[in-house]
Amino acid sequence: MKATVTQQHLAHGLSVVSRAVSPRSTLPVLANVLVATDEGRLRLSATNLEMGITCWIPAQIQEEGSITVPARTLVDLVGTFPNENVQLTLDTRTQTITLVCNSSVHDIKGIDAQDFPPIPVHDLTEGVDLNLVDFREMIQQVAFAASADEARPVLQGVKMEVQESQITLAATDGFRISVRKELLANPIKQDFSIIIPARAMSELARIAGDSDKTVTMVVPQGRGQVIFHLNDAELVSQLIDGNFPDFRAIIPHNYKTRTTISTPAFLKACKQAEIIAREGNNVIKLNVIPEENGTGRVEISALTEETGKSDIQMEANIEGNALLIAFNVRFLREVLDVIKAPSVALETNANNTPGVVRPVGDENFTHVIMPMHLG
Repeated sequence: MKATVTQQHLAHGLSVVSRAVSPRSTLPVLANVLVATDEGRLRLSATNLEMGITCWIPAQIQEEGSITVPARTLVDLVGTFPNENVQLTLDTRTQTITLVCNSSVHDIKGIDAQDFPPIPVHDLTEGVDLNLVDFREMIQQVAFAASADEARPVLQGVKMEVQESQITLAATDGFRISVRKELLANPIKQDFSIIIPARAMSELARIAGDSDKTVTMVVPQGRGQVIFHLNDAELVSQLIDGNFPDFRAIIPHNYKTRTTISTPAFLKACKQAEIIAREGNNVIKLNVIPEENGTGRVEISALTEETGKSDIQMEANIEGNALLIAFNVRFLREVLDVIKAPSVALETNANNTPGVVRPVGDENFTHVIMPMHLG
């Protein structure tokens, strides 16, 4: 291999793929990045066997070749280079790659590219094209609600259902459920339902570039994988096998109280209350007080013996009964963080039943939060 790339392109490519590196694996090659020439470009790939990321960057290729290089060494080294051209030269006999930038020369010992796990080959014509702006927003509004508990792998995933002209994403950690749906530009030929690791979904949202308008999703039959293909990057993830909870059965279909509040004001109040509540169990109380003509106020309070007390009042439009209910303030803050609508509705029935958060004017997003015990 002999190739020339800019430091900026190389650093960007490494930042895209490096999160898929597995530094603690017993297989040394999984701590490496594959660097290979590929049809006039340079291809960078990394995998932890559960998720793999590939990025293609512009390059001037003088000689073809490939090698795997320790990711941390390469990332740290390229990060110190000035924004100039970097020349990469591979010595296949010693499996050493030489990087020359400006007046500095660096030799890095690597591992033969033949030892790197094979990259799946797929047919993009069998894929589903998704609007990237909408899909990225769907991921941001759902993936945060997935569980981090490794003992419950199904809940670490995002359930994806694709039926005719609609795609639905759902995630839950057992205490909250986030559901987002969107229409597809083109109906699919065959419905499917899969569970994708939430981490892979979040990585896809991270690596998608501003120039990407669509992402092509391929679910190869019988391989237990999903592939997302962008203009200059690709993410491959293993699917999660298991039974996802029936989230539709858990979402309340009616309410006794509907409280409509300014989203920024509600978010600000939760952030303030969380400063006090985080020293306890993240518990805040919402006292919903209706007044005349559909108006009213919401009193948000947090109390911990160690830190003190917080009381915040907000104006609101309230339909229905007065209610005192408690929630995990972090859960409220996280869902308000991903709602772009200017107003949000909180639908409740009782202090021991789930609350539903919906953006006003947007029927595509639903978030359910279990209440906490009123002490």
